[in-house]
Amino acid sequence: QVRLVESGGGLVQAGGSLRLSCAASGRTSSRLYMGWFRQAPGQERDFVAAITWTGGSTSYADSVKGRFTISRDNTKNTLYVEMNSLKPEDTAVYYCAATDRLYLTSRAYEYPYWGQGTQVTVSS
Repeated sequence: QVRLVESGGGLVQAGGSLRLSCAASGRTSSRLYMGWFRQAPGQERDFVAAITWTGGSTSYADSVKGRFTISRDNTKNTLYVEMNSLKPEDTAVYYCAATDRLYLTSRAYEYPYWGQGTQVTVSS
């Protein structure tokens, strides 16, 4: 089993920055690929970014490309996403997720492990 706990959410003005963290525990010795998703009220959970076990490859949603950066520190079992130039439309609950599938995927159903989410609110 893998337990994921997000932190770092909050309220920020448009144009500002936030860094979210996701601490993993449990079966962290496995080579898990990880990702970030977000869900706004009344909307589906959308893919944000994903990263391989080594961190050598990443994938981003078009809506965040160039503004968000996903990274990980396997020595700390922690996943990050640095979010810059935030927009009101980035407001959502952000979730980290992990998968045993050894390829980058944007499909939420391919991630069996999820955190509880952290709220990000961007004011205009």
